[in-house]
Amino acid sequence: AGFLIMAACRVSRWRGTMEPKADLQRRNRRILVKLSGEALMGDSDYGIDPAFLRRLATEIRSVQETGTEIGVVVGGGNLFRGAGLARAGMDRVTGDHMGMLATVMNSLALQDALESMSVATRVMSAVRINQVCEDYIRRRAVRHLEKGRVIIFAAGTGNPFFTTDTAASLRAIEIEADLLLKATKVDGIYDADPMLNPSAKRYDRLTYDQVLDQRLNVMDQTSVVLCRDHHLPLRVFNLNDPGALVRAATGGDVGTLVTN
Repeated sequence: AGFLIMAACRVSRWRGTMEPKADLQRRNRRILVKLSGEALMGDSDYGIDPAFLRRLATEIRSVQETGTEIGVVVGGGNLFRGAGLARAGMDRVTGDHMGMLATVMNSLALQDALESMSVATRVMSAVRINQVCEDYIRRRAVRHLEKGRVIIFAAGTGNPFFTTDTAASLRAIEIEADLLLKATKVDGIYDADPMLNPSAKRYDRLTYDQVLDQRLNVMDQTSVVLCRDHHLPLRVFNLNDPGALVRAATGGDVGTLVTN
């Protein structure tokens, strides 16, 4: 009888406890959330909206309280866009490095909001800036997650010419996340921009090949291919919908799901 009980259970990878296998199939153990820098603006035109930041931190805390391990990648578009200035004549590498520093600023702001709610949080940067945050080391990041800390991955991949979308896919694969959540301003993936075309069709489910073939602007193609090749599910949802992050993280049918 004891052997059968053990066979029906599985060791939780961050607490060492035994849980029924069926429970593991209902919710995600480890997720990575991709936030655009623009999301942090809230209703503002620039910078960081403190009220939105608090709401976001509250939702992340709610997800953590379910026992889910959380990594976050934040963009920097609310403060600086290297690609835009490159088109205006600035050296692209310089612009991208400045954009990486903007993501560090956003990450520190989110860390502060989470820690004000007693959520243990670490910012890990892909570029060395260890007077203000930790250097990104994969094994250390996984250990932080296993200890129940929220990890915010800053500075993208640390390389110019790569977006924070690609950084999100890369980090999710590296930490062996069960799900990548892409937070947007719309409730999923559409066949056209719903802001411009009210009759745009929303998809409930898609494959990565459909996203690539139809050139749906979900994430850049490099990040989509990374997810496809490593069989990482992606869910796109509306961050402005209160509670959507919690529902998406805990297995709810929110937004659009993209799989192989």
